[in-house]
Amino acid sequence: MKIFSKIILSGSMLVMIGSLQSLNAQNKEVKMTNPLLQKSALQYQAPNFSLIKDEHFKPAFEYGLAVHDKEIMAIADNSAKATFQNTVLALETSGVDLKRATSVFYNLTGSNTNPTLQALQAEYAPIFSAHSDKMYLNTKLYNRFKAVDLKALKGEDKKLTQYYLQEFELAGANLSDEDKEKMKKINEELASLGTSFGNKLLIARKNGAVLFDYATDLDGLSANEIAAAKAKATEAGHEGKYLIGLLNTTQQPLLQSLTSRTTREKLFKSSWTRAEKNDDGDTREVLEKMARLRLQKANLMGKKNFAEWKIQDQMAQTPERAMNLLAKIAAPAVAKSKVEAKEIQDLIDGQNGGFKLEPWDWNFYSEQVRKAKYDLDESEVKPYFELTTVLEKGVFFAAKKMYGITFKERKDLPVYHPDVVAYEVFDNDGKSIAIYYLDFYTRDNKNGGAWMNNFVDQSHYLKQKPVIVNVYNFAKPVNGNPSLISFDDVTTMFHEFGHTLHGLFANQNYTSLSGTAVPRDFVEFPSQINEHAALDPEVLKNYAIHYKTKEVIPQELIDKIKKAETFNKGYDVTELLAAATLDMNWHTVSNEADFKPALVFEKEALEKYGLLVNEVPTRYHTPYFAHIWSGGYSAGYYAYTWSKTLDYNVYDWMKVNGGMTRENCERFRKYILSVGNSVDLNQAFKEFIGHDMEIEPYLRNAGLSDK
Repeated sequence: MKIFSKIILSGSMLVMIGSLQSLNAQNKEVKMTNPLLQKSALQYQAPNFSLIKDEHFKPAFEYGLAVHDKEIMAIADNSAKATFQNTVLALETSGVDLKRATSVFYNLTGSNTNPTLQALQAEYAPIFSAHSDKMYLNTKLYNRFKAVDLKALKGEDKKLTQYYLQEFELAGANLSDEDKEKMKKINEELASLGTSFGNKLLIARKNGAVLFDYATDLDGLSANEIAAAKAKATEAGHEGKYLIGLLNTTQQPLLQSLTSRTTREKLFKSSWTRAEKNDDGDTREVLEKMARLRLQKANLMGKKNFAEWKIQDQMAQTPERAMNLLAKIAAPAVAKSKVEAKEIQDLIDGQNGGFKLEPWDWNFYSEQVRKAKYDLDESEVKPYFELTTVLEKGVFFAAKKMYGITFKERKDLPVYHPDVVAYEVFDNDGKSIAIYYLDFYTRDNKNGGAWMNNFVDQSHYLKQKPVIVNVYNFAKPVNGNPSLISFDDVTTMFHEFGHTLHGLFANQNYTSLSGTAVPRDFVEFPSQINEHAALDPEVLKNYAIHYKTKEVIPQELIDKIKKAETFNKGYDVTELLAAATLDMNWHTVSNEADFKPALVFEKEALEKYGLLVNEVPTRYHTPYFAHIWSGGYSAGYYAYTWSKTLDYNVYDWMKVNGGMTRENCERFRKYILSVGNSVDLNQAFKEFIGHDMEIEPYLRNAGLSDK
């Protein structure tokens, strides 16, 4: 166990070594033959996917859990005086095998799952929950942490100790033994339900794919998109038909192009109702149970609702502060969306449409309004955004311009799916700093959305450099066609890479404080700042190259894109705020009797806050709101708006100070990207910009204010 060599003489470690030596021969064999239990020999411990098989996970979990249990017990039972080294650092560096196995496992269950992995996920969700409780509800262990002399510590050592103390207290370490048992049962059930929700949603998403008989049903789509729909239908056993799969959001990207109103309505309604069909993909019973259990958990902790318990370690600190921000933006956003709706209705009436604007019409006609107002047509823009070119000549070029980092493709590294590509990352001094994977294309066995994960966390103490993956859900091209994406997709690439930058520039001793291990309402801030790089003039002209003619995007088209930046913002912000408000309402219920069936609860919550706008449906409908039921954002979806407000404050500062220059970005790296959770983040933000967060930059940049 080389990882413990630096602390091997601290009391409990001697006991722990003896415990480890007592593992039976079978477990020793597992350790020697299971790739998940070996420190990868690949660069920076990148997972060796060529060796990892589904059958390796269960024995790795069993071994990892057993070893971690012994490590925790040794720390708790140590009779020596509690110190940072023998208590805090000992816990921080424990569970190495378990963490290695679960980091690979959870990336695969999100991006490339199968029935075997899903079954394991369901089996181990309550086991992992119980294991966490065994640690954080351990009175002896908690008392040792409380006995560590905080006054004698400084820097990251002090911050790490405070972090763990808060984790213990948030978990319920101060509860009575009776209430701890209740908490354990609630946590186990919530873990099982969260896994069940995720698996049901995958079924719902797959079953919600819409089958069409004729190519004419898809009029308005490109030849490539129609070919992809045909290939998807053939793959599903529907030769000669056309199948459109669902993404996890309410609105579907193809709705802006489909000319048939009947087709649009069918696609939208299938998206909206995917998880409420009284079948094996119906999530309502599961999520309603989760909401009640979360309230029970909060009540056990002496809090009036789940949000009050959950947000106390975030930047917002209270649900009231979070809702106050949402409310201040909601009124102008809804007002703007109504103006936008009238413009669309006027267009429909001018074309003698003879119908009232519905949600499935919005994207199709708003695209026409955009063309009329800004002379900007998505089909005119898309040929300039070929995926690999956007990545290498856009995202990577911007990273070099802003931070001096460079990338080299690594075809020698094994990947978990043939679509995945790998790069090595080099800092501005030419030193290698990370391995970076990208997984671009949608699959039926992949969760919706886009995200960033670490396979290996940065840590100076452990001498670890980051190994990071970005996962997307772009449509895969067929028949050798180029992968053309929308400008919204371009923005998504820059956004997710912003998370990657946060991970790449991590500069901490301890993984628990490293990189993106920050509050939810801060973690989106770096990614949102990076979105602005997509429209940086030098960057845009470098990557926006027509895939056929190889011509650089003309300035006239750039000007149109920029002028249209705040187009449809009323809609965009309203659907986002509706989702955030919906989340907060589910989690600020203080009386269990106030819960109602999911669809009724959603309608009443949105009505209460003036966000039930028929033409502007919530970005995530409750039954498929994966962020809050299985994605870790419970009582936290407001974080996108909070972070965006931070972003607009900083972006305004950058514009005043010369833009996204190397100097400004290096300052951003110093104060924001490299500090992880090792400092007070409210203070770090204030030190960077010179003042606390203000709301006006959000309203102004989103076009919701006249100022």
